[in-house]
Amino acid sequence: METLAWKADMLKSLGGLVLTDDDSVEKLSKDYYWYSPVLDKRLKEKKADVIIAPKTEEDVAAALALAYRLRIPVTARGAGTGNYGQAIPLEGGIVLDLSGLDRIVEFGAGCVRAQSGVRLGVLDKTAREQGQELRIYPSTYVKATVGGFVSGGSGGIGSVTWGNLWDGNVLEAVVYTLEEKPRRLVIKGDELYDYIHNYGTTGIMTEVTVPLAPRNEWTQCVFQFASFEDAVRYGEALARDGAVTKRLISPMEWPLPSFFKPLAKSLAPAQAAVLTEIAEHAVDLAAKLAEAYGGKLGHVIAASQYRKTIGVSDFTWNHTTLWAIKSDPSWTYLQAGFAPDRYLEQLRAIKSAYGDEVLFHFEWVLSGGALVPTALPVVRFSTEERLYEIIAFFKSVGVAIFDPHTWMLEDGGRGSVGRMRSRKLANDPLGLLNPGKL
Repeated sequence: METLAWKADMLKSLGGLVLTDDDSVEKLSKDYYWYSPVLDKRLKEKKADVIIAPKTEEDVAAALALAYRLRIPVTARGAGTGNYGQAIPLEGGIVLDLSGLDRIVEFGAGCVRAQSGVRLGVLDKTAREQGQELRIYPSTYVKATVGGFVSGGSGGIGSVTWGNLWDGNVLEAVVYTLEEKPRRLVIKGDELYDYIHNYGTTGIMTEVTVPLAPRNEWTQCVFQFASFEDAVRYGEALARDGAVTKRLISPMEWPLPSFFKPLAKSLAPAQAAVLTEIAEHAVDLAAKLAEAYGGKLGHVIAASQYRKTIGVSDFTWNHTTLWAIKSDPSWTYLQAGFAPDRYLEQLRAIKSAYGDEVLFHFEWVLSGGALVPTALPVVRFSTEERLYEIIAFFKSVGVAIFDPHTWMLEDGGRGSVGRMRSRKLANDPLGLLNPGKL
């Protein structure tokens, strides 16, 4: 069917839910793909034909039924804070903007059920008012939605204690299929694996239930060290110290801290930094441990100021890349998994080969119950060939790379997707959900 004809059909059927103006279509067809110069080149011209902005689950079902009848591709979008082109429609069609599904359905003891468009910052603030808090969230939590995080993310602040999304951090999801009569599925248990970090390729998530932790009073501390290796070793020791309740441990190689303009004036120059969120009662323990590794406590944001000013988490995870790009647009990044038993050896090999062409920050996380050193190294981009030469070197010394310069799920860290493919066939028989990503 000609584009003009199906657009007219949609406007007649869905009325005010359909946006066709150029500004809305351009804005809502994009995410933070430009973190990657490779994706920037390949995705900047991609956009939807229309935006559909549902307000209810019934709106979602109606839009999907219409897309099935008209054979129009559908790409789901939360707040568009993903970095891999997850929310960019490769084949045009519909972008389904789910940010209007923004109702917190109910709080329970140790969990919350929310529509997929609820922003994580709102969810955490509301939970903290009730004596609870989110277990994990990305550095983009102010803008990111809970459905977008579950569908496009993996871990973040809190993962050092609670693990990644698939480590029990999603309890239930409501998902709609793209069929003649879309089905409303309530997904639990092992089946959730087919919907977490799936880019909306196996179904449209409209509601999520996530576990909550008891509220802690978090002090934000920056510990400083003469060398990055000392900082990373301290990070591991702190992560393993069961007496210290923690939400974030992020060692940073100099000059990365110099890119953090709102924070830089509070940091000692030419020193590695470990950015942390630590329970208020455990700060002295963490400071004493730092001394054992040659470090000292530097900048402190008291627990009473938590969320009242820019926080240290605003400079960690992939926000580190954002601050680097603000400093110099030639920076990009990688996603890497180091070997827990020889990460320093791997780090030395990479630094020996590439020097300041690769700048490191680590994020200590639990994965499958094991503590692992993950990293989002900042890399100076010159050419795509050079970038993949660096990636090949990482792999040659045993560092796993989850490529952030591709929109393909398999290459970007999801690994085996055989079961997900089977689920897609069952839920999306025409292959219309975010085509080209799986």
